[in-house]
Amino acid sequence: MLHVVLYRPEIPPNTGNAMRLCANTGTALHLIHPLGFSLDEARLKRAGLDYRHWADVRNHDSLDDFVATTDFDRLWGFSQHGQRSYSDVDYGPGDALLFGPESDGLPGDVLAWERIDGLLRIPMLPRARSLNLANAVAIVVYEAWGRLGFPGGV
Repeated sequence: MLHVVLYRPEIPPNTGNAMRLCANTGTALHLIHPLGFSLDEARLKRAGLDYRHWADVRNHDSLDDFVATTDFDRLWGFSQHGQRSYSDVDYGPGDALLFGPESDGLPGDVLAWERIDGLLRIPMLPRARSLNLANAVAIVVYEAWGRLGFPGGV
């Protein structure tokens, strides 16, 4: 099982879309608090549609709490500061994929955190600042799930 980790997400529809993606790929979704919204917010529910009850969503007070309570193999951070492309990694079934908040990505202390096994980027044109969070999560999850042979998929 893969793990998507959203560090302090701010926009409910992005988290709802990630929830739907995770429900459809058998990926656990981990939300690192504080969140920029309530989990009962209508925009989150609308984006997640009726997939919320199928999604494995776990809430954590911090990244340290995530590490202490989650069985994962490697933790990949995603940032424009990554030196390697997301497509240059051999993903494993227990990998965790860490994404930062929409406004400014992963903060410096998280980027430098010794627990991150590698910092990866999604290539884009030089003039671009960032991708939509839900789109970035989808790009990476399908790459990783595909490398694993789409287990459980039809």
